[in-house]
Amino acid sequence: MSNKEYTDISSIAGPLMVVEGVEGVKYEELVEVNVAGENVPRFGKVLDIAKDKAVVQMFASTTGMTAEGTRARFRGETLKLGVSEDMLGRVFNGAGEVADGGPEIVPEQRRDIAGEPINPYSREFPNDFIQTGVSSIDVMNTLVRGQKLPIFSGAGLPHSRLAAQIARQASVKDGSDFAIVFATLGVSFEEAEYFRREFEEAGALERSVLFINTAADPVVERVSTPRMALTTAEYLAFEKGKHVLVILTDLTNYCEALREVSSARKEVPGRRGYPGYLYTDLSTIYERAGRVKGKQGTITQIPILTMPDDDKTHPVPDLTGYITEGQFVVSRELYRKGVFPPVDVQGSLSRLWSAGVGEGKTRADHSALKDQLFASYATGREVRELAVVLGEASLDDTDRAHLKFADAFEREFVGQGEFENRSVEESLDLGWKLLTMLPRTSLKRVKPEQIDKHMSSVSSEEKI
Repeated sequence: MSNKEYTDISSIAGPLMVVEGVEGVKYEELVEVNVAGENVPRFGKVLDIAKDKAVVQMFASTTGMTAEGTRARFRGETLKLGVSEDMLGRVFNGAGEVADGGPEIVPEQRRDIAGEPINPYSREFPNDFIQTGVSSIDVMNTLVRGQKLPIFSGAGLPHSRLAAQIARQASVKDGSDFAIVFATLGVSFEEAEYFRREFEEAGALERSVLFINTAADPVVERVSTPRMALTTAEYLAFEKGKHVLVILTDLTNYCEALREVSSARKEVPGRRGYPGYLYTDLSTIYERAGRVKGKQGTITQIPILTMPDDDKTHPVPDLTGYITEGQFVVSRELYRKGVFPPVDVQGSLSRLWSAGVGEGKTRADHSALKDQLFASYATGREVRELAVVLGEASLDDTDRAHLKFADAFEREFVGQGEFENRSVEESLDLGWKLLTMLPRTSLKRVKPEQIDKHMSSVSSEEKI
C-alpha cells in the first residue's frame, strides 16, 4: 500500500469523487477514503484516469463528504473477495461482508472480483442435464450445465417465486456436488427476506451462498454484487469441483445502477439513457458461465430481468438475448389464468437443449415428445383464437380435441404449483398422458413404436 495521501479533491458528485495531482494510479485500483470526523474509512475504486486526475467511484454513499478534509489513499490493488468453502450456508451483503450474524469467514484465497476471461480454446461445450423439477423447463426448454439462460419477466409477475423454486429443487442426476450462488440486486427488503426464508425453510441454505443487495443499499454496491457472486462461483466450481448454479435477480436494477453512474460521469447516453457500453458490461457478467477443459466443476447462470412494460425490445432484454443461449419467458396471460409457474413455452427458448437430452441424460423419447407437445399446443392455441372469432360450434372433433389439449397442457403440465418437484421421468410421462387426448393421426412428430410403448402404458383410468 502506498503511504502517500492525496488531499486535492476537486469535486464530489453523486457516487463519484475526483482526485487531482495523482501519480501511478491504475484503472480499477482500490481507494481508501478518510473523511474528516469519521474513524472508519470509506472505499471506492478508480473508474477513470485522465492525466493527473482520477475519477473514484465510491462503494458507499457520499453523504456528509466534503472536498475539504477528505483524504484519498490508493491501495495499489484491485477489489478482492476472500473466498472459502465455508461460505456455503452463509449470507453476505452486496459488499461481500457477512450479514447473517455468524462468525467472519477465514478466506482460503483472495480473488479479484472482475475475474479472468475464459479462453475460448479452454471452453468445453455444455452437454449435461440439470433437473429443475419444473416440467415446462426440464422437458420443453432443457437447462444444461455450463449454460447461461435468463428469465425474462415483467413487473408484478412471480419470477421471484420461480427463482426460489429452481434454487430449492435444482439437482444433477449423477449425484455430483451441487451448489447454488444466489444474488439479489436492488430488490425490496421484503423480497430479500423472502429469499432468505425460503432457503432456510427448504433446507437449501447449507449448499447455497447468498448475496443480498437491497434497494436501500448504495447504488454503486449493486454494480459489484454480481461480480462478488460470480467470483465465489468460480472458486467453488474450478477450485472445489462443484457444479454451481448462479441466480442473479434483478439484472434490470443492475443496469439502472450503471445508467445512474454513467449519468454522474456525464457520459453521452446511448439508447434510453443507458451507457453505450451496456452490451460489453453485460457480457463481462454472462460470459463467466461455462465449462473449462480439465476442470470438473461448471458454472450455470440464470439471470432474471424484468422487462419494462413487458417490452422485449427494451435495451436490457434485447442485449441480453444476443449474449445468452436463449431465455425463459414468464407469461402475464398464464399468470392471470392462475397458472404457476407461468412459463410461456412457445416464447421461451433453450439453444442448447438438444445437448442435454437423450438416453443416459434424460430419456430416449424426450426429443420427439417435446416436438409433439410443442406442435400440439401450438395447434391448440390457433384453434382457441379461431373459436373466439367463429365460435366453438364451427370446430370439428379434431379441433375440439386440440383445444381441450391446450387447456389441459397449461393447467396440468405447465401449471404444477410452487412446491411440486417433478422428476424428468414424471414430466415426460405426464406429457404422454396428455397426448392421449388427441387422435393418433395428429401425432406426427413421434414414431408409431414410441406411441405404442408409452401411450399403451397409460391406463384408461389415467387418461384425461
